[in-house]
Amino acid sequence: MINTAEINFDKMNGLVPAIIVDYSTGKVLMLGFMNKEAYNITIETKHVTFFSRTKNALWTKGETSGNFLNFVDLKIDCDNDSLLIYALPEGNTCHKDQYSCFGINRSESGFLNELFELVRNRKIEMPENSYTTKLFKEGIDRIAQKVGEESIETVIASKNDDNLRLIDETSDLIFHLFVLLAEKNIEWNEVVNNLLTRHQDKRKQN
Repeated sequence: MINTAEINFDKMNGLVPAIIVDYSTGKVLMLGFMNKEAYNITIETKHVTFFSRTKNALWTKGETSGNFLNFVDLKIDCDNDSLLIYALPEGNTCHKDQYSCFGINRSESGFLNELFELVRNRKIEMPENSYTTKLFKEGIDRIAQKVGEESIETVIASKNDDNLRLIDETSDLIFHLFVLLAEKNIEWNEVVNNLLTRHQDKRKQN
């Protein structure tokens, strides 16, 4: 981990800008400023903490709203005077109750998120002549069966010398997994965050 001696706090009278990025989506959430104490608290508590220039005091994001930014990792720029902080947000980051202070919507954060949103909307809108609608109407047993079938077909494709077929079958499997998650009212982001938490735990163990 980068220590404070490696960070140039002198250019801005003891502060450095800290750009916060959602670790699960790669989208920019906000910009804040840190002094040495805020940086150390962030590393120690794993809750992103800033120095407020307006209040002239430290503040931990989420201490009032409950929308904490859970620290994951960081990068420092080539001049050692700016930080890129990767975090997992709890709730919306912006004080206007938006996902990002820059007007970025969560649904814009990657094609897989967009695909899941599409599948979930199919369950709500149930448009006619839609294969996804047909699956939702047939219920959990049929959806689970399709996941099982696509899993088997993926395994079979992996044993054959046909990578294009494997890509097709993997795509089918992911799609049907999304339908299953939507049927069970589980958000795709819950799965992503679970994977990230496991990854963090493994890193701590090592």
